[in-house]
Amino acid sequence: MKAWFPSLLRLALVVLLVAFVTSPGWFEPLLKPLTENNAPVIYNQGSLLTLTLLHLRIVLIATVAATVVAVALAILVTRPAGAEFLPLSRSLVNIGQTFPPVAVLALAVPAVGFGEKPTLIALFLYGLLPIFENALTGLTTLPANVMEAARGAGMTGWQRLTKVELPLSAPIILGGIRLSVVISLATATIGSTVAAKTLGEVIIAGLLSNNLAFILQGGLIVAALAVLIYDGLSAVERYTARRMGREVE
Repeated sequence: MKAWFPSLLRLALVVLLVAFVTSPGWFEPLLKPLTENNAPVIYNQGSLLTLTLLHLRIVLIATVAATVVAVALAILVTRPAGAEFLPLSRSLVNIGQTFPPVAVLALAVPAVGFGEKPTLIALFLYGLLPIFENALTGLTTLPANVMEAARGAGMTGWQRLTKVELPLSAPIILGGIRLSVVISLATATIGSTVAAKTLGEVIIAGLLSNNLAFILQGGLIVAALAVLIYDGLSAVERYTARRMGREVE
């Protein structure tokens, strides 16, 4: 029973999340006490399901872009020809963490306009650091005996990278991606201040109208998504680590 309990909790959370974004009216009695002066209980300026999917799309695009760039930089600086670029690469990936998200949005809007683009830029910059650092750690802490065996087998540098280094460092890289996704899920809500379609739209509407029910709806959906995605990526990370461990043995 104890072994199944976490899985049951995850399943219950998934069911509740799907039910809430597809049929929020079912939960109106629970949220009604949080409203005042006959204010609407359920967010009525758009579909929660649509906003959730758009929110996830922005996070996915930004995370994929950040992963490609961060892993490519990590590969570059772990090659003999690119080792001298490590300080520069670290400075570049730290740019996103230097400025608060609102400042990045404010700087991006004059260049690319309102909407999704400035939010993507902010999430991309924020997602670089954890992925880069984890990829760098994974690529620089590989077992020396495995690397020596790969060289002894006559593998080229490209073959060692694609068949040995990246697969063995995949669990650590996935850890960075997991952290980046969770950060982006929360940060993406701020994108609604520059007219991006995210769940922040629900939270901002609640703040403007002093409607706690709206705020709770947006916040709970983002929190549930963060927990489920974090948990899912953690499971993938553990599976990859076990598989790579068996292959090395």
